[in-house]
Amino acid sequence: MEARVLQQLQHPTWIDSDKFARNPTGTGSVSGSVRYSRRMKEEQRLQVMISAQFQLNKASNRRNSVSVEVTCFYKNFSASIMESGSFYAPFDEAVMLKNKSQEIEPYLSGRCIYLVGMMGSGKTTVGKVLSGVLGYSFVDSDTLVEQDMDGATVAEIFKLYGEGYFRNKETEVLQKLSFMHRLVVSTGGGVVTQPINWKYMHKGISVWLDVPLEALAERIAAVGTGSRPLLHHESGDTYTKALRRLSTILEERGEAYANANARVSLENIAAKLGHSDVSSLTPATIALQALEEIEGYLKEEDSTAIAGF
Repeated sequence: MEARVLQQLQHPTWIDSDKFARNPTGTGSVSGSVRYSRRMKEEQRLQVMISAQFQLNKASNRRNSVSVEVTCFYKNFSASIMESGSFYAPFDEAVMLKNKSQEIEPYLSGRCIYLVGMMGSGKTTVGKVLSGVLGYSFVDSDTLVEQDMDGATVAEIFKLYGEGYFRNKETEVLQKLSFMHRLVVSTGGGVVTQPINWKYMHKGISVWLDVPLEALAERIAAVGTGSRPLLHHESGDTYTKALRRLSTILEERGEAYANANARVSLENIAAKLGHSDVSSLTPATIALQALEEIEGYLKEEDSTAIAGF
């Protein structure tokens, strides 16, 4: 049986600071330590995210070690929207992902990664894989906007206040995120239409997930258009109206997406692997290509810096 890797990052939660021992001892149990600032000691409660990486022995396929990373978030955003997900990948692919992430992580210097692309391009799914292998946290900008609007969905915000209002809230979120580090951010499809947003995203590294329109329409048709306010006014069957509207949107935004620091073309990945279409590509495969594109950008950035010096 093919060896598979599970990497799971648990959802963050509120815990009391006294639940952590500063110098835990003993064997056979999980232990760790957390250092607190004076202010946080006074607060008595910390918002923390606990993540675990399981390193597998290929021969036995058993977990032989566990490392736990604790990340504290304070003030800016609640821990409930900072998360990562679980993903499975063939052992060889998982090893390549981890190796590549370890190669580029020092050069990232903690900069955030912003995933841009059309609706349905897989920014959330791929983003959670990237956050897992890099030891980053994952956040969805739409979720942050919804939280700021007391839980109103994006579709409801569009309906009640209009797209312009939503775009302004989206920019406010990106401004806050631009001061943070070690995040993979899944952005809304229209984030690229506001020039000011690029100012904030370029403080990190932006990656365009470029997916063929037909594949996007198929994905959206499969789940429905209820959560996609820009698709509500098209007529016809779900696939046809999605494809029609997506074509118009891409024509309007194509040049803006190209401003990203790196581009991940699913069509190119499929062709390189000999696949007939992109639907067979796994999130891990796409994430690996994203890491390679980020590496290429970092090398180019480094060369430019040396030349400039």
